[in-house]
Amino acid sequence: MIRLPSSHAAITAPLVASSTRFPGIFVGRSLLDGRPFHLSPVLTDHRVLPSTNSLALGGLGSGKSTTAKTRARREILEHGHQYVVIDSFGEDDAGEWAPLVRSLGGQVIEAGMFTLNPVSGLFLREVREQLVRSLIAAVEPAALTHQATHALQHALNHPKATSLNGLVDALVLPEEGRWPVEKLTEWGEGAAIALSRYTEGSLRGLFDGDTASLPETDLPIISFDFSRLDRNSPAIPSLMAAVACWAEHVWLRQSTATHRHLVLEEAWQILLSSATSELIQRLLKNSRKAGLSLDVVMHTLSDLGTGPAQDLARLCEVAHIGRLGPEEAALVGTLLSLPQWAIDKIPALDPGQAVWKVGPDYVDIVQTVISEEEARLTDTSSRRRKAQQALAVAVEQHTATEAAAPAVDSDEDQELAEDLLTKSEPSPCDEGEWDWEMPPNVIDSRHLAAIEAAREGRCGEAADLAALGEREDITAHGINSAEALSWLSTRATVAELCGNLDQAVQLRATVARMGKDVEWFEQTDDSTSPQWHRGPQSAAPEPPIDDTPSEKSRRRTWPYVAAIAALALAGGIVWQNAEDDKQAQERQEQAAAYKGVSATDLVIDGVQTEARAKWSKDGQSVILSVWVNPEENPKLVRIDSADHTAQEKTAPLEPGEIPMPIRLEVKVPIKDRYEPVRMSVAVGGPKWEEGSRAPRRTIEFRPDRTAIDAETGKPLKQREARLL
Repeated sequence: MIRLPSSHAAITAPLVASSTRFPGIFVGRSLLDGRPFHLSPVLTDHRVLPSTNSLALGGLGSGKSTTAKTRARREILEHGHQYVVIDSFGEDDAGEWAPLVRSLGGQVIEAGMFTLNPVSGLFLREVREQLVRSLIAAVEPAALTHQATHALQHALNHPKATSLNGLVDALVLPEEGRWPVEKLTEWGEGAAIALSRYTEGSLRGLFDGDTASLPETDLPIISFDFSRLDRNSPAIPSLMAAVACWAEHVWLRQSTATHRHLVLEEAWQILLSSATSELIQRLLKNSRKAGLSLDVVMHTLSDLGTGPAQDLARLCEVAHIGRLGPEEAALVGTLLSLPQWAIDKIPALDPGQAVWKVGPDYVDIVQTVISEEEARLTDTSSRRRKAQQALAVAVEQHTATEAAAPAVDSDEDQELAEDLLTKSEPSPCDEGEWDWEMPPNVIDSRHLAAIEAAREGRCGEAADLAALGEREDITAHGINSAEALSWLSTRATVAELCGNLDQAVQLRATVARMGKDVEWFEQTDDSTSPQWHRGPQSAAPEPPIDDTPSEKSRRRTWPYVAAIAALALAGGIVWQNAEDDKQAQERQEQAAAYKGVSATDLVIDGVQTEARAKWSKDGQSVILSVWVNPEENPKLVRIDSADHTAQEKTAPLEPGEIPMPIRLEVKVPIKDRYEPVRMSVAVGGPKWEEGSRAPRRTIEFRPDRTAIDAETGKPLKQREARLL
């Protein structure tokens, strides 16, 4: 067994893990109190774990995949579970699960080395239709209209539809049916074009076989190896759709194991595809009834974006999180409701260590403990280890060579050093030049980064960098500090480089009116490039004094008229300058208070609703969203903002089906990043009836992380949003 280093005992937490014990396989040891940690979710009381799905997160080398494979091996050997693995990553043209699968007597099915027939007679009729629909959705989602679905159903009944090529022919040249041939041909054109990618296009050879040889359903573990495929290829969601259909309609129905697991390695590729995310969502919702656990393994939650894919992660009752960066750790902590002490530990975890959350309350830090054999079977960094071993050998050889080399005479070294020192002494002719001390380089790299981004044409990013830096310096030094005002000059330079000359002139005029020299670099007289250092300047010669009295000028009346006009003009300019200064100060105050997000909780028709607004980085749009827990039993949720609307109605759940949270969002364009936006939220609670008007509230969100009730004007309490 791999022994735990004694240094791990130093890891402590403000809250010691509870005395809760879980049944099942041995996973490792708690780093909080040293006790063994066991867990088999399917053996745990359903009141503690309503579902048995799990989520594994962690950066490269964190040990998440090793832990997942070790758990799979022990569940198979100790409890007779069955596993199907979607393996999307590996080394040397082989999936990383392959050694473990072969050691357990399983089967590795490599993508591209076999051909499937989605309309084979081995599938039930409804399975064939579902599989073909999934293949179409993977490459052309818009092709599945109601008319196309009818044309597809009609074509599947054609005698030629025993292979994908025959199905395409049946769509292009349909037989007479309830509808005219012309209509059926028109309706089936989009589906035929989509399926042609599998028979004639880039995906040819995957699904255009004449026969189908399905994997055995009684093997302990099967791995579908997608590691040779391009990660951006549509072949991955297409193959995943086929595997999901096979697992749902064949494997789960024929398997006799006590429990089954579907493992998604590098799951972000699968969950981000609309064609496969719906299949996975259906498997998740029916997992309890089907006796299935979905085990999701991936690097970070950010890989899933901010859409519905993250909602799938909420359905995983078991999570183990390896080492992540601080920002990603905070994101995971918010989504999974981890305590702050656990979030703080995530960035400092060693390989094999993870924060585990089981159910709603149990949190622990666990070191996975594996045997030597398990280490050999689950090693996913063989190339890196070989490189380290090669480096160690090279270092040893170099050390041995140095030891065998003849020693250098120390007297020669001393003479060489003295010679170098002599050559480095300044010569007398250098006196008088650069006799002043060079000032340190105090250039703030944040300004340079913003200007470089503008020079490269990334104007939106440059504006964001300047706004962020300005806000930081206003917070740190004050709104009228030189550090804060220097950003006006940087913003002027950014505006000029991006072609917004009017804004550049206005910003520089504001700096000039404030009477402060806040340029973060000084311009030379003959170049527009920054002069990083400048020596002391000689004093300017005084003008000669002329003792000759000047001739007395004649008295005229027009200068008085001009003076009066000048005073009037100056008064107008002063008033305008004061107004501009006021606007500039208000703008800076808005920038200092800018957070770019606002979230609050609402109770509408007895339903707890989380509403949120998030401003885009370029300041041109706002994403408005709501999130409702399915336990609130809402029947209707609708949001409106300007001309944008999103709505969802819930349907009664089938027995064993897990309810999904409701998440709606709309993207609203704006002209000013500091302007507030309004969203109307309508919710029909458990007693709401179809046809009646649902209760509604209108919220005004502001980018300084505040919100008010638009009808009453009362401020609303902010919260940490789960909508990410």
